[in-house]
Amino acid sequence: MHSVRVIALVSIAFVVASCSYFSKSDRADAIAVAYGKYLYRSDIVGVVPPGSSADDSTEIVRQFIDNWVRRQVILNQAENNLTDEQMDFSSQLETYRNSLIVYSYESELIRQALDTSISQQEIERFYQENPQNFQLRENILRVNFVKVPVSSAKPELVAKAARLLKSDKSGDLDELDELCQKSLLLCSIENEKWLTFSEMQRDIPVMTDDETTFLQSRTFFETRDSLYVYLVRITDYKTRESVSPLSLETENIRSVILNRRKLELISKMEQEVFQKALENKDFQIF
Repeated sequence: MHSVRVIALVSIAFVVASCSYFSKSDRADAIAVAYGKYLYRSDIVGVVPPGSSADDSTEIVRQFIDNWVRRQVILNQAENNLTDEQMDFSSQLETYRNSLIVYSYESELIRQALDTSISQQEIERFYQENPQNFQLRENILRVNFVKVPVSSAKPELVAKAARLLKSDKSGDLDELDELCQKSLLLCSIENEKWLTFSEMQRDIPVMTDDETTFLQSRTFFETRDSLYVYLVRITDYKTRESVSPLSLETENIRSVILNRRKLELISKMEQEVFQKALENKDFQIF
């Protein structure tokens, strides 16, 4: 029924066109008409995504035409039931236009004049001066871990991997890395990446009702599922409400500093322009 309705609408448009509803110049390109407004073939260029099948293309075009006709019908209904005053949007359009002009000018000013270079020292200073902005909402941690396939989890192999993982002796992590490569174990060592506790749980099966106590009570733990034995060493952690590490906040700080510079640049421009207009007596307040 939907397709029939669309075809009927388009057919009506062409019938009307044949009765001189269209001008000769309109007739060749128009595919629909409603209340004196035309939809042209050029209006549907680009509507169909590349690679669409013939059936899909036909349906997409029909849907587009149907939506266009429906919009014209509703628009005509609205225009017939609103007063001229209710349809007068000149003030709103002028305000919107002015906002777009100012926004475009400010964007171009920022593009040309904004200093986007931010030193590490500036980032660190902002971090140190604003600790209240970097309170953690979740527990986070850094871990080194080894995943031993259950099929090859011989007790002596697991014990050796655990000993090397827990060790602070120089060279033991290198030995662990060699053991992982030799025994086809999955290792993640000397990992500086911070994870939320929930992110860690996606890779390592840990069940606890108290994340904070879990983190504070151990530096190493072993767990398993049906596929792997997991050996995990917690190398660092921070609990919620403590200050987030700088490495996690660097990009956020960079964005904040850039945004502040943008605001300062715009404010300076506005002040300079206003002062110049004042000196030139370009405006009066009555």
